[in-house]
Amino acid sequence: MQTKIKRMLLPKTLRIIAVLVLLLFLAVFSGIIVKTQRFMQATSMTPGAVIRLLFDTGAKLQSENGRTNVLLLGVPGGNHAGADLTDTIIVLSLDVPRKTAAMISIPRDIWSETLKDKVNSAYHYGEEKKKGGGFILAKAVVEDALGIPVHYGVLIDFSGFQSMIDEIGGVTINVPQAFTDTEFPIAGKEDDTCNNDPTFACRYESVHFDEGTQEMDGKRALIYVRSRHAKGEEGTDFARGRRQQEVLLALKEKIFSPNILFSFRRIKILVRLFDEAVDTDMTIVEALTFIKLASRTPRDHMRSSSIESMLQSPPISWYGRYVLVPKENWEAIHSFVKEALRKD
Repeated sequence: MQTKIKRMLLPKTLRIIAVLVLLLFLAVFSGIIVKTQRFMQATSMTPGAVIRLLFDTGAKLQSENGRTNVLLLGVPGGNHAGADLTDTIIVLSLDVPRKTAAMISIPRDIWSETLKDKVNSAYHYGEEKKKGGGFILAKAVVEDALGIPVHYGVLIDFSGFQSMIDEIGGVTINVPQAFTDTEFPIAGKEDDTCNNDPTFACRYESVHFDEGTQEMDGKRALIYVRSRHAKGEEGTDFARGRRQQEVLLALKEKIFSPNILFSFRRIKILVRLFDEAVDTDMTIVEALTFIKLASRTPRDHMRSSSIESMLQSPPISWYGRYVLVPKENWEAIHSFVKEALRKD
């Protein structure tokens, strides 16, 4: 008799459990829908755009022959003089059909006849004219220098860059050559009179990096990419461009690692930090599409390039300051860049 009762109760119990599971699913699903609706309203994303991002490549990006070029600009930030001069100028060129990419560093000291100044001032002059003009002018100047179209611009504030690296637990960098920089600027001391010391020694500190693979937190990585007063080869703009590329690649690899990519808490924080530290002329859908496509590019399909061999520094008297100009002409640099991109 008891066995029969249990058998009669079992289907009813299963039905109750099934209903509870369904209600739980609906509650969770409703929450996801509400959050998705809020996200779409805040970002102006349509349901169609979300579906394309999830199940297709995403938005249609501006490109030429399947290649999308994005100008990455890094500024020191803050309120001191020169806060919007671009310390970092890199073109990230993504070949979507071939799933390859190339990074080309542009030395900040290249002379621009258009600006009658160095290329690192383009963003500053553009923003002086109008809000958003920084990207327009910087992209135009870099297009003139490299001879390729620049479709989008991304501006990174170095302080936010530091916070992002700290949030993911640091990055692993292989330092190819040891170096010491005895004149690394100390944040907040840019205008310190140093008790009338004519050398302003109190504004600087000495930093050193050993050769070899090492873990770097945000502060250390920021010093690594910004150092520019080491003796010898590592004190050149070209070495700094190489270091910047190394850290960007390491940051990309770490963010797309499973322990970061599947951590909702960290991704939420990274999105906030990204929003605070990064400005771009991309729409949110274009930015997410580019990130998705870039994440599919294997590290061994991403090349680093430099136009160092094509440049020279003329006598100071020519321009009244240290600058870099083509050894031959701009057309030779354009041909060099296009050939480098064909090889990536």
